[in-house]
Amino acid sequence: MQTNTVLLIILATIVALGLVLFQYYYKTKKRGKLYIFLSFLRFLGLFGIFLLLINPKFSKNEYSLEKARLLLLTDNSSSVASSEGAISKVLKTFSENEALNKNFNISSYSFGSTLSESDTLSFEKKNTNIASALASLNEIYNSSNIALIVLTDGNQTIGQDFAFYGNQVKFPIYPIAVGDTTQYEDVLIENINSNRYAFLKNKFPLEIDVTYVGTSEVNTTLQINMNGKNVYRENLKLTNNNNVKTINALLNASSVGVKTIDVSLTNIHNERNTKNNKKNIAIEVIDEKTNITIISDLKHPDIGALKKSIESNEQRSVSIQRSNVSLKDLEDVDVFLLYQPNSSFRNIYKYIQQKKVSVFTITGTNTDWGEINKSDRKYRIVDEYPTQEIFGTLNPSFTKFDISDFNLNDFPPLESNVGEVTIDNGETLLDMQILGKLQNRPLLFATDNENGKELVLFGENIWKWRMQSFRNNQNFENFDGFIGKLILYLSSSNSKNRLDVDFQTIYEGSNDAKIKAAYFDEAFIFDTNASLMLKLSSNDPAIKRDIPMLLRNGYYEADLSDLPPAAYNFKVTVAEENRSKSGNFRILDFDVEQQFTTTNLKKLTQLANTTNGSVYYPDTSGDLVSKLLTENQFKPTQKSTKNIVSLIDFRILLALIVAALATEWFIRKYNGLT
Repeated sequence: MQTNTVLLIILATIVALGLVLFQYYYKTKKRGKLYIFLSFLRFLGLFGIFLLLINPKFSKNEYSLEKARLLLLTDNSSSVASSEGAISKVLKTFSENEALNKNFNISSYSFGSTLSESDTLSFEKKNTNIASALASLNEIYNSSNIALIVLTDGNQTIGQDFAFYGNQVKFPIYPIAVGDTTQYEDVLIENINSNRYAFLKNKFPLEIDVTYVGTSEVNTTLQINMNGKNVYRENLKLTNNNNVKTINALLNASSVGVKTIDVSLTNIHNERNTKNNKKNIAIEVIDEKTNITIISDLKHPDIGALKKSIESNEQRSVSIQRSNVSLKDLEDVDVFLLYQPNSSFRNIYKYIQQKKVSVFTITGTNTDWGEINKSDRKYRIVDEYPTQEIFGTLNPSFTKFDISDFNLNDFPPLESNVGEVTIDNGETLLDMQILGKLQNRPLLFATDNENGKELVLFGENIWKWRMQSFRNNQNFENFDGFIGKLILYLSSSNSKNRLDVDFQTIYEGSNDAKIKAAYFDEAFIFDTNASLMLKLSSNDPAIKRDIPMLLRNGYYEADLSDLPPAAYNFKVTVAEENRSKSGNFRILDFDVEQQFTTTNLKKLTQLANTTNGSVYYPDTSGDLVSKLLTENQFKPTQKSTKNIVSLIDFRILLALIVAALATEWFIRKYNGLT
């Protein structure tokens, strides 16, 4: 207790005693045991009040010995499986060392793609994310009195580059480099870039990055096989200065289905790691040809130009029909192009409205405007305007799809006799310009309503635009690309399905193999109470599973990470509902961890240097033990805790004050004292 507190208590005693003597004995001749008892009660009450105001406290120091913390972080991926014996020996050295256990609190962790608080090692993880493990430990431990030992080969397959993460860590890191640190000559396929899908009878690209590690000049051959058949070969020469090559290959998609593509490099002399000389991917070839029918009773060069432009994409097929075509011949049509419709198009309009098929209407000087107005197309046109030359101007506010790369420079005018246009729900793509003045009327607009999608162009002689596009660029790409976007907009479906399934046709290894699904009720609101089941089968009769799909954040999911590489068929069903979706996928036999056979000593050294640590090896781990025991930074520190405790319990003191004063008052009243 502090001196000033003691003095205040003495002063409180004197003041309380003085007040009692003044109140009970000053200028009074009354004495006796009653007055002595009453003065004692008054003294207790006053002294208690003063003690409450002073609130005396005393402090107590408690001392404890705080150890430094030693974190053991072990790579649990398959790339270090060959070093299992060395890793176990190192971990035993640290965990069983008495001096270390006396000076450190030791915690063990392992990691693959994520951090795990466990010292049980299987060396079967298919991915390594060193940066993620470091970030997790940095969040858990926010102290400088920590040493982190990382046992790894430094080969990371996912995540940010761990070599640059050291700047964010507040404690030293001591990597123990396991594996073979000798650098051998090696050629490897670093990466393959490709699309997931290719269209039938089109060419699809592959971009392959080949890297050479070594100091001499080597020759190798790149070979690409599709479904076991060689489709590409190229000889490569690589040197120390020219050690990276990117090969761009165009392959033919000649048939529909999933194509397994094997890319390989021939081995170079004395090459130790040949596993990274091969990589395989898969691409699905699909036939999604869009059928477009042009209906016209006129012979006009616009029709030929449009057919050529649309069919510049091999996934689109164009047929030309007259308005009296049998409706049975239109069953497979995806998009209608109506050129200058007239009164004989009435049945065509009724059929389109019934089927809700997308339409591209092109009008001109021979168009029957009255027939269009009768067809209930959600727009009305004033006819019998004089024929005019109309130029087009892009509307920069158009939002349905990107048209910014379409160039109208020097394009000739179209001809039209269209008047005022009233649109219920549409968006202008091209504005009209007549005699150099911008009109408040659309030349080309898009609309999307319950009848389906429709594009309307008010002008003929669009063939001149295609010719001008060739004059400007020596090719038709500008115009054909624009028409292609129009057709793509019309052919894309916006219809909703109550059961949607999201999956990849190809999975590189089973780690990321997941199938997701969304199920909606009749109001198309996501149903969180549905019961979805995934029925899985394979060519192997032993693999047949029923997997319940678990509810996640806004979707259902089935985890397939335990499946072996193979081709699978699946069906997603909804319990108590007659709804299902089927599909197939393939899991490739690919382990990215097996692409590494040597330790990435350069990055481990960079990580250690940025955290004031050092790189060690399994056979020098004893030196690291000695360093940890001798470094002053990791010595146990004495920690003092100062506890301040109140001398009195205010509740007991308050009760005593009330009791003393109440008793005094009652006795005084009982004896008739004022």
